[in-house]
Amino acid sequence: MKTTLQSGNAAAVEAELLVVFTTDAATGKDAKPEIILLTDEGGIKQASSPFLGTGEFSSNSNETLLLHAPQGLKAKRLLLVGLGKAAKATFHDVRKAAGTAVRFAKPRKLRELAVLAPAGSAFDPAATARAIAEGAILADFDPDTYRSDRKDQSIQSLTVVAPKTAETGFNEGVIIAESQNFTRSLVNEPGNYLTPAIFGKKAAEMAREFGLKCEVYGAEKLHELKMGAFWSVAQGSDEPPALIVITYEPESVPEGPVLGLVGKGITFDTGGISIKPSDNMEKMKYDMAGGAAMIGAMRAIAQLKPAVKVIAVVCATENMPSGKAQKPGDVQIAMSGKSIEIINTDAEGRLVLADGLAYAKQLGATHLIDAATLTGAVAIALGQLNAGAFSNDEETYQRFRNAVDRSGERFWRLPLDEDYRDLIRSDIADIKNTGGRYGGAITAAMFLKEFAEDTPWIHLDIASMAWLDDTKPWTAKGPTGVGMRSIVEWVRSFSR
Repeated sequence: MKTTLQSGNAAAVEAELLVVFTTDAATGKDAKPEIILLTDEGGIKQASSPFLGTGEFSSNSNETLLLHAPQGLKAKRLLLVGLGKAAKATFHDVRKAAGTAVRFAKPRKLRELAVLAPAGSAFDPAATARAIAEGAILADFDPDTYRSDRKDQSIQSLTVVAPKTAETGFNEGVIIAESQNFTRSLVNEPGNYLTPAIFGKKAAEMAREFGLKCEVYGAEKLHELKMGAFWSVAQGSDEPPALIVITYEPESVPEGPVLGLVGKGITFDTGGISIKPSDNMEKMKYDMAGGAAMIGAMRAIAQLKPAVKVIAVVCATENMPSGKAQKPGDVQIAMSGKSIEIINTDAEGRLVLADGLAYAKQLGATHLIDAATLTGAVAIALGQLNAGAFSNDEETYQRFRNAVDRSGERFWRLPLDEDYRDLIRSDIADIKNTGGRYGGAITAAMFLKEFAEDTPWIHLDIASMAWLDDTKPWTAKGPTGVGMRSIVEWVRSFSR
């Protein structure tokens, strides 16, 4: 998609479709909608006004109204997209509305879009232009990669009409959204086309393209580093594991923190000997979404160039049942020296992350963040509207909380009280890899906390939101790339 920021009069923009946002200014439960066009341009108001009082459009969130051959405009069509109530509308609503416009245009074979940034004191120009770019680019993604009758409905050009002062925000939005789509494309790949080795190859290709240092190691390195937890998962598969390490160093390296991004990269998860039910197992190709989020974040970081060193560690392997696979009851020794009793081989993500966290610290990370499709329990706790977040450090978590406010993603913090550690005590080893039926997302986080130790650390359990089962007005079903935007903003907060 070709993306352009253009200032000036939107009525003079030639496009197949011009998109303008609206809000409902009416107050009161039963009040008649009072539709406000978020523009000062008289030509657009004149073209739209005859249709705003008919009752066929109420400016509800992501509601649309298409006008053909709008009088006085050079665009062939005018699309009004609602942001909902004026008092509640934010640039996060603009992101979704821009996505709605693209999803509206794609099946109608409209390939050239112009989007007018909303006017008004409630909408910062830079943040709004960024939101439009993000929403539009993310909405252009479709997961039907391998269909033989696939019809390319991609948007060819996007013009955002906004003040020149919005240019930085707009450029950031393009970078972040394209990196999130890169993340989604990795998650979307089937396990036979994205083995751990291929995952490492794709990470290395991305790193070369954007000037990052990347090293991809195999089983020998795991043995050299004594990564017994990581290897215990990998040993059951015929596919060799990949330890992916990507490093970003700013041109002028300031004294300060080194950020470690650790991702779970299980390219297919059968559950191992504790095998999963066959229903929906095909989705377990997405069990590397945390690792993909870290690689996508590094793609964005390389272009945004924050003044902080960042090291990403992705532990990639399959979790397969075989004569070589680990068994329930086995004891494994992690890189840190801790012994782990294996209760359930399907609790494998925390095992690879345990060694990933330890290795990130060995490489010099002073602050850690990990992301993983770790537990089904987090979906039971939070549904599919929030992902789980955990932390052992208040200042570090507050940085993440502020990052979420900027990214527009949804995370909910869950507790890490020390009492939960009793649930993962083992009779034969230091800890065990599951804590029983209750509080499963929390006991998984407590397990990881053992390996973060005193290093400031955040854990993101994205299992509930990494895959969207139903199409939304603003995005396709399938991989979401969740977490990537928030991780990037968290990294940038150290640069600020």
